[in-house]
Amino acid sequence: MRAARSGDAPHQKGFVMKSYTVMSILGSIALVSAAGCNKKSADHSADKSADKAVDKTPAKPAAAEIAISCGSVGKDYDTCKEGAELWAKKTGNTVKVVTSPTSSSEKLALAQQLLAAGATDVDVFSIDVVWPGILGSFFLDLKDYTGGSEKNHFESIIANNTVDGHLVALPWFTDAGLLYYRKDLLEKYKEAVPTTWAEMAATAKKIQDGERKAGAKEMWGYVFQGKAYEGLTCNALEWVASFGGGTIVGSDGKVTINNPDAAAALDAAATWIGTITPPGVLNYEEEESRGVFQSGNAVFMRNWPYAYQLAQAATSPIKDKVAMTTLPKGTGASARGAATMGGWNLSVSKFSKHPKEAADLAIYLTGPEEQKRRAVTGGYQPTIKSLYEDKEVLAANPSFAMLLGTSSSAVPRPSTATKGTYIQVSSAFWNAVQTVLNKQATGKAAVAELAEKLDQLSHGGSW
Repeated sequence: MRAARSGDAPHQKGFVMKSYTVMSILGSIALVSAAGCNKKSADHSADKSADKAVDKTPAKPAAAEIAISCGSVGKDYDTCKEGAELWAKKTGNTVKVVTSPTSSSEKLALAQQLLAAGATDVDVFSIDVVWPGILGSFFLDLKDYTGGSEKNHFESIIANNTVDGHLVALPWFTDAGLLYYRKDLLEKYKEAVPTTWAEMAATAKKIQDGERKAGAKEMWGYVFQGKAYEGLTCNALEWVASFGGGTIVGSDGKVTINNPDAAAALDAAATWIGTITPPGVLNYEEEESRGVFQSGNAVFMRNWPYAYQLAQAATSPIKDKVAMTTLPKGTGASARGAATMGGWNLSVSKFSKHPKEAADLAIYLTGPEEQKRRAVTGGYQPTIKSLYEDKEVLAANPSFAMLLGTSSSAVPRPSTATKGTYIQVSSAFWNAVQTVLNKQATGKAAVAELAEKLDQLSHGGSW
């Protein structure tokens, strides 16, 4: 449901009007009491009284407190808090930063709980790129507040965030999966940067074994996000798409996952567990993967762009030893490099008590000034194309030129085709993938069973 344009805060507008009426009445009383004086004196007194009675200066709006739900991965919380406080200082309002789970799946569940209850605890929500279709009915149409500034962002993300003609979220930063690697170790073992998953696995095993033999007993070849949550959907979709196995569900709503290429992709990933990848990866989210890699105990890592600046921090054991590249491709005639489209956006709850101020905060945080600050200080990838030509942004993030191309060709998750049922689709997918990684099922059996579940869920493609 579309919320009406809020305009000025009603209680503030009413206060100004009421004050004006009372003071006008007092001015009239003063004029009547002066009637016995001579005309010149009466006119002078009337003018003076009227000047005092009617204060035409608009009343200063009361400060609003806006609560924003920030992320908790890497520098998410700190950079969000810093930006919100800059807005508060600029506007005279106050902000309250609400923490959220690190798992995107748990964060979605919390947002659904709050919004379904009509809670006013959070005014501005940070939402994943696949949530607009799930949560859009609870958010304001931000086109009523932007004045057209949404045109500065990537068109594909604005289209993704538009539900039934309503702009329910503004792009905050974008993401695409990347392959991080230890460039010093590749040089030491005279290995090239891999372009296929098979090359990655072979190089990872060679360096892992060599380093362990040299005394680095905790070294592993490859870490990723393998926990049963949305992060595994992102990783596994990259494997499947890179092998030419499609995107789980096609743009027409038809289930496509049951094919030999998708099965082969999952079987290939299963061979990594226990050989080049620690078994514990099946409980890893982004930060657990980064922890292993940044401590110097992994050769390769799949993660989002945010991890680069953290790996390059002054206290990082791998500072100046890390680089990143596009993700490898699979095997087969349709093989290609594939990175899942990620990113986060800001939405304003229609239950906010201060919709105008909340929208203003969302617009400020997603604007060019703040996106530049976040890119330079936190490595967050902008959604405003002009920032990819900014000298300060590129100096802090030399890889952004590559990221621009990666993001423009990133693989979308099937949230548009599956609409409000996406979270059930993703959950079924990541659970099926885990059965293969756990050696409980083959890729062929897993995708066949998954396709059957999704066909039932979609009623044959009619989501």
